[in-house]
Amino acid sequence: MCGITGYIGKKEALPIVFENLKKLEYRGYDSAGVAFFDFSGDQKLVKAVGKLGNLEKLIKDEKSLPTMAAIGHTRWATHGVPNEVNAHPHFDCKKEFFLVHNGIIENYRELKDGLMKKGHNFRSQTDTEVLAHLVEEYGFDLAIKKVIGAYAIAAIFKNEPQKIYIARLGSPLVIGVGKDGYYVASDPTALAGLVKKVIFLKDGQRGLLALNSIKIGPARPKIVPLEIDAEQAKKGKFPHFMLKEIFEGSEVVAAALRGRIFPQKNLIKLGGLEGVAGKIPKIKRMEIISCGTSYYAGMIGAALFKELANLPTETILASEYRYARDPKQNNTACLFISQSGETADTLAALKKAKERKYLNLGLVNAVGSSIARETDAGVYNHAGPEIGVASTKAFLSQLSILSLMSLYFGQTKFEKNSQTARSLMAELVRISAKIQLVLKQSEAIRSLVKKYAHYKNFLYLGRGYNYPVALEGALKLKEISYAHAEGYAGGEMKHGPIALIDKNFPVVALVNKNHLYEKMISNLEEIKARNGKILAIASIGDKAIAKLADDVIYVPETVEQLEPILNTVPLQLFAYYFAVAHGNDVDKPRNLAKSVTVE
Repeated sequence: MCGITGYIGKKEALPIVFENLKKLEYRGYDSAGVAFFDFSGDQKLVKAVGKLGNLEKLIKDEKSLPTMAAIGHTRWATHGVPNEVNAHPHFDCKKEFFLVHNGIIENYRELKDGLMKKGHNFRSQTDTEVLAHLVEEYGFDLAIKKVIGAYAIAAIFKNEPQKIYIARLGSPLVIGVGKDGYYVASDPTALAGLVKKVIFLKDGQRGLLALNSIKIGPARPKIVPLEIDAEQAKKGKFPHFMLKEIFEGSEVVAAALRGRIFPQKNLIKLGGLEGVAGKIPKIKRMEIISCGTSYYAGMIGAALFKELANLPTETILASEYRYARDPKQNNTACLFISQSGETADTLAALKKAKERKYLNLGLVNAVGSSIARETDAGVYNHAGPEIGVASTKAFLSQLSILSLMSLYFGQTKFEKNSQTARSLMAELVRISAKIQLVLKQSEAIRSLVKKYAHYKNFLYLGRGYNYPVALEGALKLKEISYAHAEGYAGGEMKHGPIALIDKNFPVVALVNKNHLYEKMISNLEEIKARNGKILAIASIGDKAIAKLADDVIYVPETVEQLEPILNTVPLQLFAYYFAVAHGNDVDKPRNLAKSVTVE
């Protein structure tokens, strides 16, 4: 959630740190700050509430000063309201030690009480400040050992102005290894264009970065290539990252499938799963565990695994799974889905599954992330960096790969030659081109939004594979426009939500030509009987739906299992243009963060 950045090297540190903070804005934040030492040895600390522009005004004069080590932070409030006192960096009583922190110190109250008895004076309401006083009292290494919780830390000492101390447990931290020095960041996206090699700190690792050396332990650090192109992290011709990423959906799906699907041979090849292929035939049940948008992808994945691999599958929210008093079941596989690979609740759920000795698989976009490292095997999205807080292209990539994984499980178990599997493989090859056809309707959707922009409530309906799409469509509208929207299974509408329907409560309905088409039509008839307004997402060629719905967005026909991919795109565009019509910052919606690294 919070963004951490730091630099020690031959260049001026403060400008680099501030520019890297700008790259981390998409993660979500409510305040920001920097700490650094100039070459006279004087410490500098600058904080500001709100956008980075407020911080930039305060450090305008400072940016001309020669600086050595510097650290910076964008804060998303957990403990204490957003203000300058609670903003990072935090410091000790003597103002000689400064640190930035991402995560939560679970035992901070106990530690704070003990430190106050020793005479330490606290200024903020945060859990983070406890770390600064702990280091003052016990030193860096011993202080870290006293902490229970999660942390990624970058810190500087007044008496060692050319060094940065680092530590990681449960929250991501990456070190950039450059010719001119060393960089610290909570997200590798911030390092794009600066370095070609990085170190992803593992849990429990800590170390010291100096001008010409690096020391990390206890495990020996592994230097790996940074697989992010600087151009991928730019908006280009688009006004927002979100719109750019929606339009990248076609290529992202193609990339997810590339080199993995061979319809002529009726074969799926997933290199990341080959190491556990021998264990798959023994699996009797699957648990898909995730949060938010990834959870909705998991719901579609569960339906795919049931149908294509004949495998009983359950989708579980990670925040519930970790505390559930459920029985351990033999021959179980768990699939953890996370765009960032650092989602705190999902990592905690993974820890529980590892203790149960389940076969643990990952589906993540961020190479080298915690879930990617901690699972037994898995598949990467290869979607490139997703900057917009509301997930778009990553969701499409997840749906594509879940289709591949369910087919892979089917062929590894016993369903290799099913007609459904063969049809799905053939259609997967065509799905990217069909996404492009939907994207060509973007201006029409933009115009259509004008008819709906004044509404404050929406009901999204879908059935079968499209029920989770209704949930995701409603979530997108909520996230970026702040309109009230609810997703429901079409058949459940009459069990409550129909009470809301009137001329001021429009319904967005997913009405593709599939085996539930007539059932959805019946649901829409019930809406029309109550003067409800209907915006339908329907299959090209369906003339009947135009007589029932007030407005229709048509998508190409495809096999039922892939309808969610095509239906998602117009819902993303609708949410985007709806939010823009209300003047919202769609890339950085209020109260939200891109990577949720706290519980």
